[in-house]
Amino acid sequence: MEAYVPVLLMITAGVLFGLTNIAAAELLGPRRPTWRKLTTYESGMEPIRTARERFSVKFYMVAMVFIVFDVEIVFMYPWAVQFRQLGTLGLVGMGLFIAVLLVGLVYVWRKGILQWSK
Repeated sequence: MEAYVPVLLMITAGVLFGLTNIAAAELLGPRRPTWRKLTTYESGMEPIRTARERFSVKFYMVAMVFIVFDVEIVFMYPWAVQFRQLGTLGLVGMGLFIAVLLVGLVYVWRKGILQWSK
């Protein structure tokens, strides 16, 4: 149990630091709201639509597909660094990993998720 004391101390210090910063911002921050400060900010341009507008489901589907393939690349970096030490078993493992992702890509492609003009 003694081995976890430093971890608990770091977690406690992090939580206290975060709460202290939030409290300090509330107490010391300026309180002069104007209509300009309260309006929606869209890269310096006047907002043209409401913030409650619905997005197409395709937007979210493409975002999820992007995340899946982004995570794939994150797993490939350590494999590439240790490629020679992993040997044939590492090559086969990464081949299976890529094969599973390719099956997912083919599925997504056939479902038409990557086609915007449908």
